[in-house]
Amino acid sequence: MDSQVLDGGFTHPVMQSQTAFRAVMDALANPGTIQALGLGLLPPKPLSPELAAVALTLCDHDTPLWLDPSFANDDVLAWLRFHTGAPVTSARAEAKFAFTREPAMVLADFDQGSDAYPDRSTTIVLALPTLGGGSALHLAGPGIDGSSAIAPQGLPADFLAQWAQNGAQFPRGVDLLLVADGALIGLPRTTCISPKEA
Repeated sequence: MDSQVLDGGFTHPVMQSQTAFRAVMDALANPGTIQALGLGLLPPKPLSPELAAVALTLCDHDTPLWLDPSFANDDVLAWLRFHTGAPVTSARAEAKFAFTREPAMVLADFDQGSDAYPDRSTTIVLALPTLGGGSALHLAGPGIDGSSAIAPQGLPADFLAQWAQNGAQFPRGVDLLLVADGALIGLPRTTCISPKEA
């Protein structure tokens, strides 16, 4: 393996991973807010810098991850294994983290956790074209003062129906991170999402 393929990770791992971790935690604690990652990573294509930042921050040898098949080339797999040590699984239901850009993604395909251990569900990291300029969505729920709105582009066509089903099985269900534009938006399973009121 060419050593250059393994370049492009954190240049200051402790500081940068702490910055990215804080961004992820703030995004999930304050659904709908856009949190900057801004880490300048250069992972192998087609893995995006945003996906790479989340992977390097949250994944380790104890966290199986699932990759959208369009990402899973030899260079990406080697890069992730080198920088995270995380095992890659082909079974969506076994993944603790899933990284995808698939607009037809099905939330229910991933680990939903259990009533006893809801925290064992999959966190899905979805790469989008952009976090703005799409159809506006209304957010409400824990961590939101009154209500909020987002307008990402590239969500699954049936996203609202899938998200309603995801929330209906609380405390089970997946959490979602939307990434693009050097930033992310967190959508924990407790967030209620509906079409934006006119």
